[in-house]
Order: sequence, then C-alpha cells, then structure tokens
Amino acid sequence: MAITQINGSDSKPSWFTPKRLLIIFCVINMVNYVDRGAIASNGVNGSLGTCTESGICTSGTGIQGDFNLNNFEDGVLSSAFMVGLLVASPIFASLAKSHNPFRLIGVGLSVWTFAAAGCGSSFDFWSITLCRMLVGVGEASFISLAAPFIDDNAPPAQKTAWLAMFYMCIPTGVALGYVYGGLVGSYFNWRYAFWGEALLMLPFAVSGFVVKPLQLKGFAYANPSNALTTVEATDPVTGDGSDVDDVVIASGETTKLSALSKLSNQFTRFSKDMKVLLLDKVYVVNVLGYISYNFVIGAYSYWGPKAGYNIYHMSNADLLFGGITIVCGILGTLSGGFILDNMNATISNAFKLLSGATFLGAIFCFSAFCLRSLYGFIALFAVGELLVFATQAPVNYVCLHCVKPSLRPLSMAMSTVSIHIFGDVPSSPLVGILQDYLNNWRITALILTAVLFLAAGIWFIGIFLNSLDLSNEDDGDQVTLINRANMKPLLEENRNVEVDAPVEV
Repeated sequence: MAITQINGSDSKPSWFTPKRLLIIFCVINMVNYVDRGAIASNGVNGSLGTCTESGICTSGTGIQGDFNLNNFEDGVLSSAFMVGLLVASPIFASLAKSHNPFRLIGVGLSVWTFAAAGCGSSFDFWSITLCRMLVGVGEASFISLAAPFIDDNAPPAQKTAWLAMFYMCIPTGVALGYVYGGLVGSYFNWRYAFWGEALLMLPFAVSGFVVKPLQLKGFAYANPSNALTTVEATDPVTGDGSDVDDVVIASGETTKLSALSKLSNQFTRFSKDMKVLLLDKVYVVNVLGYISYNFVIGAYSYWGPKAGYNIYHMSNADLLFGGITIVCGILGTLSGGFILDNMNATISNAFKLLSGATFLGAIFCFSAFCLRSLYGFIALFAVGELLVFATQAPVNYVCLHCVKPSLRPLSMAMSTVSIHIFGDVPSSPLVGILQDYLNNWRITALILTAVLFLAAGIWFIGIFLNSLDLSNEDDGDQVTLINRANMKPLLEENRNVEVDAPVEV
C-alpha cells in the first residue's frame, strides 16, 4: 500500500470571532428555553373543554384541548424532552472524540429543528410525545459542547462572566417562551408557535454544516475533504491494476468487522472516561452539590406558585413567582460570573462562592417562608433567589476546569444527566407526597428549602480538596492526527494545521 499524507484544514479563516460565537450560542440557548416556556404557556398548552350544570359546553384550547389529554398525559408531554436529552447527552459527548464537535452541534440543531416542526404538525398524543423526545435529542449535542467552546474562546479574565451570560439565557428564554406562546396561541394557533421556533433555529442548524468548523481544545481533526487517502491499487511494478479486485473483496469482507470494532472502541473509551470522572473527587463533590441544589430549584419552579397561594393567599402567585425568578435569575447568574472573575477564577474560589452564596441564599429563603407578612416574604425570598442563582456560572466552571480538555463534553453531559435524574425530576413528585402527608405548605416549603443547606455543605467540602485546573493539560490519549504543538488558537485568522508525519493507510 502507498504511504499517504492527510492535509489539515485550509487557510480560509473561520467567520466566527469569540464575541460572535458567544452571541450566537446565547441566542441558540435562548431559543431552546423559549421552547420550554412556550409549551408550558396557556396559549400553547391550553386546557380541556368544560361543561356547566346547565349543559353549556366550551371547547378545549391548545394541545390539551385538541388532543383531549388528561393531566397525566399533559404532564408526560411537558417532560418528554427529558428522555431524549438524558439518553443522547453522553452519546454526543462520546462522539466528540471521533467527530468534529462543531459539526455535531449542527447535527443536533438539525434534529431539534425537524422535531420542533414535527410538534407543530403532530396529530395525536403519541406523535407529539415522540417529537418532544427528539427535541431533547437535538438539545443534547448543544448543552454538551457549547460550554467548552465558550470556555476556550473567552478572555482569560472573563471566562466565568461569559459562562454567566450563556446561562443567563435560561430564565430569560423561559420567560420569553411564556409570552411568545401566549401571544401566538391567542392570535393564531398553538401549532404556529412550534413552526416559528423551527424557523428561528433553522439558520443556526445550517451554519453548523456550511461554516468552517471550529476546533475544540483537546480535539483535533484533519479535514476529510482534503484528506489524501487513496490506496495504491495498481501494481507498483506492472501498473496493470491486477490487485484492484483483491482490494475490493478484502474491503467488503472487513466492513462488518470494522463497524463492530469501532463500536467496541467507542464503548471502551466511554467506560474509561466515565471511570476517570467517577474517581475525580472534585467533579463528584461538585455534581453532588449541584444535584441537591437542583432538587430544590426544580421543586420551587413547579410548586412555588401553589405554595405561595396557599400560604400567603396570593391572587397573582404565577406572576409574582415568575417575575422574581426571572429578575433574580438574570441578575444573580450574571453577578456570580463577574464575582468569580474578580476573585481570581480558580476551582477553590468557585467552591467558596458556591458554598457561601448557597448558604446565605438558604438562610434568606428559609426565613422568608417563616414570615407571616407577604411583603416581608417577597423581600427576603427575592434576596435568597438572587444569591442562589449566583451559583450557575461557578458550578459549570468547575465542571469544565476540573477535567482534561477532551473530557469536558462528557463532564458537562453527565452533570446535566445527574442533576435531572437525581434532582429536579424526582423532587416535584416527592414534594407532592410530602405535602399530601403533612397537609401544610409552609412546613413543606421549609423542609424543601433546608436541602439548600445540604448543597452548601457539600460544596464547602470542595474548598479543601486538592483541586488542580486541568483545562490546559495535554491529553495523552487525545484523539487526533494533528500535532498539538503546531495548533494555533481556535479562532485565529488564517489557521493552518499541519501533519508532522505521514499516515499509513
């Protein structure tokens, strides 16, 4: 066989600059969460038809009315995306070691666009449920890979501030989704809300394939379109091509074995990487604290308005809790990022901020539910949520920096999977069971809020762990054909990537 050389990507500069990348990723993240808010809005979710005792009936509205869903089915629909998200997140993170991460984001956003359009075109409960699961599959690639790209390109002194801007889009997107879904559902039809989301996401999905792909630190790939991978098929002596048939037959016989080998290698690599994460005390402590934190936040978002209505007899509990969460979510998330940067962003300082902000936030939230006065509750709870939301950027900073570059996608994916499976998914039904037993919303809210003290304690342990920032370490098992020493910065103009040694195929 001939010895061939794989050429690197061409010298044409990428259109992306660090700020453009941040803005685009923030918009994509916001559209993701607009979808979350829209499907929960009254305009899109709707309600069942009702009939009065006199026999006057009104038709149902939205998804629930059109498909005649009971409350259980409606609840399944709202969380169906989680199935796809949890299953696909580690898969996309593992694929990042053998495929360009930027292209994987393009694949995920394409699936998301198709699924959102499918939601608008669905015809029954099962069809829209399947599409909601696919929405989660599409989102999985983005949540696993976007944060590492942002971390790579953020200015060194503003890394957590940039992460804070990215995660600030979560409460903002949900809030916009409520408004967007309500308006579209009221003036048009709930289906148009999903079709509109698909149109918004379509340009970003296309750009994932047509724009020159970016390299993620810890991963380097040759450009397949420029690869010189031709196998010498002619006889080097006679030049008569007599060996061509043998090469084709041999290739056909090894195709199945090659596919099985690749699958086996992927699984082996995934198992090895998971073992590294589970043995990393810093990562485990960070995620355990995050699970406890998300347990409370998930239950707050679901039961908060109902608890507030029953304890303080609020007539506008939805609006009040929603407004506090949006404002405090945005301000708290941004503040946490900027504070950690000003403290000198290190893993140890991140744990100090996580434990301190969560502990103080728990005190304010706990005290708020102890008060009899509605206005006192609002004041203390707002301060508590402001402090609690300051953890968003620091907790993800630790996930990104306590592991080597090539493990960052899997680190983010498994963090997301863990906080949902063990955090907000079981918290709502468990709090419901507790309330059924106690039949006292104030005590239930106080018990739930006390879990924040557990989160603060777990993160406090992290301060004393031997925490090294591994984000700049070279990976000994890095999947690459390109010498890292010759790689230039990710978004540098006229990037040329070269291969030091010829590759035999």
